[in-house]
Amino acid sequence: MADWNDPRSTRQGFGASQGFTGASVPRTGEVFDAGLRKHMLSIYNYMASGVLLSGIVAMVFASTGLAYSLMSSGLGIVVMLAPLAIVFAMSFGQGKFSTSTLQAMFWGFAVLMGMSLSTIFLVYTGASIAATFFATAGAFAGLSLFGYTTKKDLSAMGTFLIMGVIGLLVASVINIFLQSPGLYWAITYLGVLIFAGLTAYDTQKLKQQYAYVRGTEYAGKAIVMGALSLYLDFINMFLFLLRIMGSARN
Repeated sequence: MADWNDPRSTRQGFGASQGFTGASVPRTGEVFDAGLRKHMLSIYNYMASGVLLSGIVAMVFASTGLAYSLMSSGLGIVVMLAPLAIVFAMSFGQGKFSTSTLQAMFWGFAVLMGMSLSTIFLVYTGASIAATFFATAGAFAGLSLFGYTTKKDLSAMGTFLIMGVIGLLVASVINIFLQSPGLYWAITYLGVLIFAGLTAYDTQKLKQQYAYVRGTEYAGKAIVMGALSLYLDFINMFLFLLRIMGSARN
């Protein structure tokens, strides 16, 4: 739960003002804030490291020609679906998996995503991919900062956005058969807006979650799962923006 709603954040324990040595002892709220910052920083570090690993793998596959081989073989479908399988496994199995197992699954997911993302270098120019990546990074930073600092409850918006993701998936499957340019662009712009909103929502949710997981054995798992959520927000927003900003190869 957010710090301003936690009564412990303003309460002092016995001897909180001075010890026998005269040194100031941090108040409970200060300890909570420091722990929260450390918790969120760990999530961002994992998330950024995962995105970096995926980017390195994607560039290696693209530069060595493995991306083309992947796209032209049946293995490409497996690589594209494998990250989704890992996401479901992590989401539904987080209660029984150990923290180290979830970490290994997260890194495996990042590698497989990099292999899958390598095919975008066959479609778009490197310059437009780089420009879109930095635009996404800037937008993600601003949206995540908003989600972290706002005192407005975003839970109602989150429910609406999750329903929007389901709608995007359904519309995307339908458009595989319809091949409608209008529906394609509607999905694209809605996708950007939905994952932009989810970035703020997930950040606030992870911040509020800290009050429940701090000091428990689930704290490490929460960091990995939080990084996975923000990774998915970032990558999906990047891919939808790339449809808009990307320049096709000649």
